[in-house]
Amino acid sequence: MPPVRNRLAVGVTGGALLALITGLLAGAATHPAVAAPADPGTDPLARNSLEIVLDSSGSMAERDDSGRTRMQSARKAVGTLVDSLPDAYPTGLRVYGADKTDSCTDTRLAEPVGPLERERIKKAVAKVRPRGETPIGHSLRKAAADLPEAPENGFGRRTIVLVSDGEDTCGTPKPCEVAEELSRDGLDLRIDAIGFQVRGKAREQLECIARAGHGTYYDAPKADDLARELERAGRQSADGYRFEGERVAGSRSSADAPTLRAPGQYLDTIGPGETRWYATELDGAAAAKAVDFAATGVPQPGSRVGRLDGLELTLRSADGSSCGSDRSWFEQDEGGTPVTAAVSRIPGKDGSRDCDRPGRFTFELTRETAEGSDRARWPVELRLGTERPLPAGATPARAETGYRGGGKDATLPTGTPRDIEGGTGFNDAEKLKKGVWRDTLVPAQTRWYRVPVGWNQQLRYDVEFANEPERRKNGASFSYVRTRLYAPGRLPIGDGPEFTARRPYRGDPVKVSQGTVPVSWQNRAEPSSFVQPVRRGGEYYIAVTLGAGAARIADNAAVRVVLRVDVKGRAKQGPEHDAPFAGAQAAADGAATAGTGTGGGGGDGKQAGDSGPHPAVSAGGGAAAVLLLAGGVWYALHRRARVRSVNATRGGTW
Repeated sequence: MPPVRNRLAVGVTGGALLALITGLLAGAATHPAVAAPADPGTDPLARNSLEIVLDSSGSMAERDDSGRTRMQSARKAVGTLVDSLPDAYPTGLRVYGADKTDSCTDTRLAEPVGPLERERIKKAVAKVRPRGETPIGHSLRKAAADLPEAPENGFGRRTIVLVSDGEDTCGTPKPCEVAEELSRDGLDLRIDAIGFQVRGKAREQLECIARAGHGTYYDAPKADDLARELERAGRQSADGYRFEGERVAGSRSSADAPTLRAPGQYLDTIGPGETRWYATELDGAAAAKAVDFAATGVPQPGSRVGRLDGLELTLRSADGSSCGSDRSWFEQDEGGTPVTAAVSRIPGKDGSRDCDRPGRFTFELTRETAEGSDRARWPVELRLGTERPLPAGATPARAETGYRGGGKDATLPTGTPRDIEGGTGFNDAEKLKKGVWRDTLVPAQTRWYRVPVGWNQQLRYDVEFANEPERRKNGASFSYVRTRLYAPGRLPIGDGPEFTARRPYRGDPVKVSQGTVPVSWQNRAEPSSFVQPVRRGGEYYIAVTLGAGAARIADNAAVRVVLRVDVKGRAKQGPEHDAPFAGAQAAADGAATAGTGTGGGGGDGKQAGDSGPHPAVSAGGGAAAVLLLAGGVWYALHRRARVRSVNATRGGTW
């Protein structure tokens, strides 16, 4: 069942940039000036960090199913993990039970947390010899102190991955209580636990540690399972959502809600069952502008959720009247994934409604949480955008309510897929154009992509999940695959009557599909959730999710996916009915899609100023282009150079 969306008022953005601007000036026009992120000197990748806590107790000298000792299998698994992590990802290694035969404080930092040194970690674990006790609680406390603190003005994910073949043998401190104490509200520290050939009380204790640490328990009954589950846990750490924005604290009531500037991007947190309030001032010229406000909640991946858990967002006028609402929920109970709700305010033609009048508008954000769901607070990324209205006398093209040639039977690109790596969220979504692309996902992961779509154009794509080798089955196992589509401003687009955006996943090949109607200014007046958000040119966002339950199915650490992406129709230079067509290169570069007032460049999070259907290029455009070019080079140098999983291409067919 698709998310139920009820937007009583909808938003718009402005038209297009001049299509044929050359050189650096063209780059500045295509990518409007951006505001600096909250912590511009910090590499987004470095905000996350990982420490492996490895059991080196005496029982790790026993033989496993492979004929090797458990410690030998653990060394191999750690090697697989570090080979799969991004270059320079902050990673460390701590061991316990390796130095003394009878000690409940026997734990040491074998490799400090720092930019990933694969060979150093492999050498460090190669020197470990199983010897002593299993002081899990004491080791977890030490591991938490090893990890760097989260950035003061942003969010980072610190992850401890505990690998153990048995329960704590020291009694105090109690491991489950330590995990709860360390993780607290679950915002910046996550504890995953991997049970290697465990059962009974040992497994129960490790499950408790993961639950208290707002993490995931991974079961590894065999040596190959250990490598797979360790890689999955590591990739979830490295691929955590990369936040951008200015910190803000929402209030408990509308009266003292913090005022947000538009356009702007902000970061806050929200607890289970909590409501947070924000506000913006729309006076004078600002009152004539359309406003979009989107809230993206990011739970720990795979954390416990209910089907109806999610976010509800309401926009209210100065007198408290509702001007629009939206609700978005998980629709599954396998595990948490990012969820986005958005509302818009569009001034009416005669300005007679309460929501048309100038004044202070408030946003009411509520997190809905079932009783058995994880209680960790969620980071929330808030995005507030505005646009100017059409110029006086301009006549926009008619609304587009049908799919034309971009429906379910549309022809999509074929050929050999090109390997890519999707982003972690809106801010670093991988830019795609027409073509065939290949990526991988681990269970409970969402990958993000962005595609420029111009006026009069429509996006159409399929996501094909490969045939994967399956794990040994104990009864029926199934999960799900899902794709979601977002318009500029991060407005969720309904699934529509022709597409299936969610399907069950059992390890066999499966395909989900999605697309848009042609982009038209007038679509905002239509009631359908798959039409009205498609009302401006810009970057459209594709999110692809593999359910957490796939961990019980897929034998490989990651599942392969192929995206077939097409942008149909000839782009126009603006929303007017008589707007000329854009040049071929301008359309391909996204020039005909700029000027939306929602941001451009590398992601929606980089804020643009207000814009209209035909914005002028400022005299400072050349300097902005130089800055953007420099930023692009920085990003390319810091882009994750992942060594693909050694299992990612084994077996299966497309």
